[in-house]
Amino acid sequence: MAGKRTVLTVRLRRLAAMLHEMRETANLSKEVVSAKTGINVTTLYRIETAQARPQRRTLTAMLDLYDIGEPQRSDALQLLVDALRPGMARSYEDAVSEVYGAYINFEAEALSARFFQASYVPGLLQTEAYADAVYETSMPKISEQVREQRIRARQERAGVLTKHDPLELWVVLDEAVIRRTVGGPLVMREQFSRLLDDTNKRNVILQILPFDAGAHPGMLGSFTLLDFPDPADPELVYVEGIASDELIEGHPEVRRYGVMFDQLRAMALSPRDSISMMAQTMSDLGT
Repeated sequence: MAGKRTVLTVRLRRLAAMLHEMRETANLSKEVVSAKTGINVTTLYRIETAQARPQRRTLTAMLDLYDIGEPQRSDALQLLVDALRPGMARSYEDAVSEVYGAYINFEAEALSARFFQASYVPGLLQTEAYADAVYETSMPKISEQVREQRIRARQERAGVLTKHDPLELWVVLDEAVIRRTVGGPLVMREQFSRLLDDTNKRNVILQILPFDAGAHPGMLGSFTLLDFPDPADPELVYVEGIASDELIEGHPEVRRYGVMFDQLRAMALSPRDSISMMAQTMSDLGT
């Protein structure tokens, strides 16, 4: 559809990586490919970086030039078909950023997620009232319709925790997250109940990083690491920012975040002690 943005999915990223590798194996520059196929160099760059989906005839021309036979040819064509299927974020593309939409799609197909959150409860674990309070305060100028769409997206995302092959979730929360009253005591009590219920799930581990742990690697901000069941899909990191969000790929950078998360969970309270701290904080809120 003309003018419709391409939101990144797992399969589109895999197809882009495959086409880049094929061109490199064929020892052809983008300029040569452009001259021989008529595909614009900028379009080739966008295809190889998963910023654009190739049309079938474009993909076929690339495969012919790279002299790709079976089964790779069929694999590439099937990935294109799969990439055309709407991802989890399709219903909310008008209400979320392109990067966040891509993140939602990746999260829906991830094997595991490791969250460090310094400011608020991660979206996957938020109650509707808590999510509404977060958006009302942090994004007061967005329309009511957009806010409702974003809240609904957060609620539906939580389905990854209860599906047939649920997401393996490991969360480290800064103590500030449970000390900060968002939306008032009643909203927080409901949110604490949700968190305590979620810790009963076999696929959810939650730890609190206490204030007395001192300085820590997560002081620069929140982040999420996603791992995927298929080895062809490398890990990636989602980093939240005030001005914009970012998806990070590449082994050295992703590994750095992995090391940071390992340090954070080592510094945090045990899951059992974290549950005790949350229960006590909930009790302190009163009725």
